[in-house]
Amino acid sequence: MRLEVGSIVEAKVTGITNFGAFVELPEGKKGMVHISEVAPTYVEKIADHLSVGQQVKVKVLSIGEDGKISLSIKKAMEREKPQFTPKKNRTSQQPATASKGPGSFEWQPKRNDGNFEDMLSRFKQTSDEKISALKKGEAAPRRRKPQK
Repeated sequence: MRLEVGSIVEAKVTGITNFGAFVELPEGKKGMVHISEVAPTYVEKIADHLSVGQQVKVKVLSIGEDGKISLSIKKAMEREKPQFTPKKNRTSQQPATASKGPGSFEWQPKRNDGNFEDMLSRFKQTSDEKISALKKGEAAPRRRKPQK
């Protein structure tokens, strides 16, 4: 099996340093996973995520002219995630249900409160009220900053 940039292969961790992990690839080749490519989260200590002898999947990022192979465990994981599949088109008669979003935030369905003219009318009314409140606020005397 010939290593190519972008391919994902099985590797065995052979050494751990402060800046990365060395792995043995198929055909006896060696490569390095930089600390920033070990996990999709912040990695303070590589030993918290990897151990010598562990089998991991790695993605080949680059192969230098000098034979150095740069690898990523993080990017190999991205390919394993299931791909997003869009839901079927909903009709306006079917209400959308709230779904869990990132960070357990409850996403609310988009509301359709009438036609465009009704929405524009409500916007204009709200805008006029806000402008009126601002004008009333301008009539009050402004305080000056004390001189030093």
